[in-house]
Amino acid sequence: MNPIRKGMTTAAIAGSLLAGGAVGATVFGAASSGAATTTTPTVTSAAPGSAPPAPQGAPPSGTFKPNESATHETKESAQREAEETAGKVPTTSP
Repeated sequence: MNPIRKGMTTAAIAGSLLAGGAVGATVFGAASSGAATTTTPTVTSAAPGSAPPAPQGAPPSGTFKPNESATHETKESAQREAEETAGKVPTTSP
């Protein structure tokens, strides 16, 4: 390849990298994100006689029901099985 053609190829590659970077910064830049938008929370009322919904982040109500499928049980540790048998929410991973 002759030196002039090599220089033109290098310049074309460098130009396309710069153009791609500029387009990427424009499309994915912080100024074009929707992070500053606000949303209004919706409030729903409970039906008469029903319990109010639990606040977000509150522990679930009801009783713990362990997964007793055969596939799950083969992967489970003895400590986790003991916690499930005791009716506690397991603190260990399978």
